[in-house]
Amino acid sequence: MKKIKKLSFLVFLASCLILASCAQAADKNTKMTLAPDFKLQDLDQNTYTLSSYKDKQAVALFFWTTWCPYCRKAMKILNTKYPELEKNGVELLAINVQESASRVESFAKREGLGFKVLLDQDAEASELFEVMGVPTYVLINKQGNIVFRDNYFPYDEYKALLSDNGG
Repeated sequence: MKKIKKLSFLVFLASCLILASCAQAADKNTKMTLAPDFKLQDLDQNTYTLSSYKDKQAVALFFWTTWCPYCRKAMKILNTKYPELEKNGVELLAINVQESASRVESFAKREGLGFKVLLDQDAEASELFEVMGVPTYVLINKQGNIVFRDNYFPYDEYKALLSDNGG
């Protein structure tokens, strides 16, 4: 029964990714919107809010799961790119969606992740950001506005996206 539920969930996510891609293409031509606030804990049970970064630094959110092969590949890339992001004033928050803290902690230790990993165990933050599938990236400028949302990280464009939009 558990395998059927997981398979149904995977089919649902795949369908959502297709729909999300269409919706995101339409969203790219809309005005910036203020990012919703969230309150999540990291693996050490420290609490983080998105609003604490407003007017201080830009933030890249990465919504992910340990079972997603694209997410695992992205985590390795993000781990190598994180020092550059940090140097450019961008905080990376990797938000795991609905997995146990022990599973996420084991993954983070095994991969040697150098950035903050937050737990969205009830998927409230994911719902706030209308995450339709993983991986999903959301870039937020210093003013707290969403300036990019997609299923890939715009490495070549992120500096321009942030600076062009008050980042």
